[in-house]
Amino acid sequence: MKTQRIYLDHSATTPVDARVVNAMLPYLTGKSGNASSVHSFGQEARAAVDRARREVAALIGAKQNEIVFVSGGTEANNLAIRGLCEAVSEKGHIITSVIEHPSVRGVCDALEKRGWEVTRLPVYENGIIRVEDARAALRPNTVLITVMFANNEIGTLQPVRELGELVRTERQSGRRSLWLHTDAVQVAGRESIAVEELGCDLLSLSGHKLYAPKGVGALYVRRGVRLQSQSIGGHQERERRAGTENVPGIVAFGEAARLARTEISERRSHDKRLRDNFENEVLRRIEDVVLNGEKEMRLPHLSNLSFRFVEGEGLLINLDLQGVAVSTGSACSSGTLEPSPVIRALGRSDELARGSIRFSFGKDNTDNDVERTVDVLANAVTRLRELSPLNKALAS
Repeated sequence: MKTQRIYLDHSATTPVDARVVNAMLPYLTGKSGNASSVHSFGQEARAAVDRARREVAALIGAKQNEIVFVSGGTEANNLAIRGLCEAVSEKGHIITSVIEHPSVRGVCDALEKRGWEVTRLPVYENGIIRVEDARAALRPNTVLITVMFANNEIGTLQPVRELGELVRTERQSGRRSLWLHTDAVQVAGRESIAVEELGCDLLSLSGHKLYAPKGVGALYVRRGVRLQSQSIGGHQERERRAGTENVPGIVAFGEAARLARTEISERRSHDKRLRDNFENEVLRRIEDVVLNGEKEMRLPHLSNLSFRFVEGEGLLINLDLQGVAVSTGSACSSGTLEPSPVIRALGRSDELARGSIRFSFGKDNTDNDVERTVDVLANAVTRLRELSPLNKALAS
């Protein structure tokens, strides 16, 4: 009998929507022009890229000419942080958080090695930074605040709007030139985004988090913000990102953005209902389970739970063998045996950090998926705890 397969790892990547596939297919076959070419084939491709740019801009309330297409969230974060810092200052100060995505942590670490100063704000038990900590961390040479909109492991929503107000106040006072970047890769298509309300100068997006293919993303760059291009060799994307445009991917991203904008309320309600039902059943049926992060101020589709006396990797493998796909954290950090730094930043023990699992729901999941997952999970936790030396020691 074939095992029912259930995909609950939508924070790592989403299946490509069939409507998105249909939108991009013509640009993989007959409509094969280069968007930089002046002939009719090229102009057809250019028009498709421009339509997609309008849709991505509409998703976040931006202007069309403020969208730069890139290969994904990692490139968007690199271009935003390194590009802005290299354009505006030789060396300065950056404020970020301890729970950023590896692509933000990595570029901040790299700049620090080159002489930049970096302040990493703590999060508290709820997984959220405090704006007063950011205010206290400001220095005369602070150039950039980069804090993710929502964490990719625990889903907590950060006070980006309040950070935007802080940045605006500092700029208007004339005390310093200061910019705000936010990694919104996990948020787009799951929560409404309006860049003017947020007050951010730079915002990162990735197509494969909202039912588009992998390999395409975007960076919102507020008009007037200077960036140093991180790729040399062409004039594409207003000279901010050289290289032939990925026309099929961009078209797909545009269609996915359109669908997300029109269906966001329905998707959010669906995902949250499944997520809440799942958590309620898990907490009812399984003992010694801890919810990681803020219960309310988080993404609607994501649940991060720690199971005492269980190794997360072992639980993940057990679930996978039963056809249920989940994650122990960021897909970009998979393969490491170290406890999740995000869970540890909440003040959790190494045991709880190692026993954490991320469940992330999507628009095609069903109530039956929830029911079966809880059954499989409860059985797997029981088996693993029976084998756990720590559990046996406590029981004796």
